[in-house]
This record gives sequence, C-alpha cells and structure tokens, in this order.
Amino acid sequence: MNYLDLTTAALGLAYILLEYKASRWMWAVGAVMQLLGIVLYYQKGLYADCGMEFYYLAMTAYGFWRWTKALPPRGGDGEGPITHMPLRLAFLWTAIALALWALIWYLLSHFTDSTVPVADAFTTALSLVGIWALAHKYLEQWFVWIAVDVVTCWLYFQKDIPFKASLYALYVVIAIFGYFRWRRDLREAVV
Repeated sequence: MNYLDLTTAALGLAYILLEYKASRWMWAVGAVMQLLGIVLYYQKGLYADCGMEFYYLAMTAYGFWRWTKALPPRGGDGEGPITHMPLRLAFLWTAIALALWALIWYLLSHFTDSTVPVADAFTTALSLVGIWALAHKYLEQWFVWIAVDVVTCWLYFQKDIPFKASLYALYVVIAIFGYFRWRRDLREAVV
C-alpha cells in the first residue's frame, strides 16, 4: 500500500470539501497535500504533476492572502465574494492554457521518460489556470476542475495510484455540486 497515495487522497478530500464551502482554510490543507504530492508524483514518474506542486505551493500562499486580505469582505467573515470571470480573461486564459499544454507536452515528450505526456500536460496546463481562477474566486473555475478531474482520474488509474484516482472520481461529483453551491451563493450575494 502506498501511504503517500492514501494520505494525499485524504487531504485532497478535506481540501475540496473546504473549497465547496468556500473556506479559506482549504489553502492550509492544500499546502500539506502539495508537499506530500511532490514526493508521490516524482516516485510515479508524473513529472509535470510533480513540478506543478511547486506552483501550487506559491498559489496557495497567494490564494490564502487574496481570500483573506485582498478581496473585499462580505458579511464580516473576512472572505471576499464569489464573482464571474470577465469574458476577456476567459479568452486570455484559454489561450494561455492551450499554449501551456503544447509546451508541456513537448517538454515531456522530448526530455522525460513520461509514458503519458499528452494527458499529463493537459491536466497540468488546465490546473495552472484553474488554481489562478480559484484564487480569484471565479465561479467558472469549477468547469476547469471538472475537466481536470475527469482526465486525472483516468491518468492515475493508469499509473497505479488508485486512492488518488478514486478521489478524483469523487472530485468530479463534488465539483459539480460545488459549482451549483457557488452559483447559488453568488446569486444570493447579488440580491
């Protein structure tokens, strides 16, 4: 049994449940999960996922800061409101994600022994965009995570990381519910 797989899966479940609730404490749980994920992904040859954990650590600090200090507070809880991603940013970040996917795919194909460069690059590129959108508390970040979670579930089963793969299958369901909850919270804040 891979205890790193099991531990990061448990932390991941706590993380997404806190994200579902729009709680800033998800960032603290995420930091621990990312540190352990670096080791796990390196061991399994998922180099893009491993490298991305370093980016996630930086975004975790940024996200926690943004959710607690930079976003205007709502209702005195110290956490800013959920908003829509401006359309101009959606187009920009889609172009960035596609460019990153191509670049990471190239790097994995030519400079590593990765057996899954297309899928690994895809989930990495979208995750880079998704965590940024989450840090800004954009409702649409859930769509990014649903796509990432579906592909990652398949990828982790392929790489024999069953607990994390099962977690990503659960992530898909929670992300769908998370979208509807955040959308409801956004509508209630507007009214």
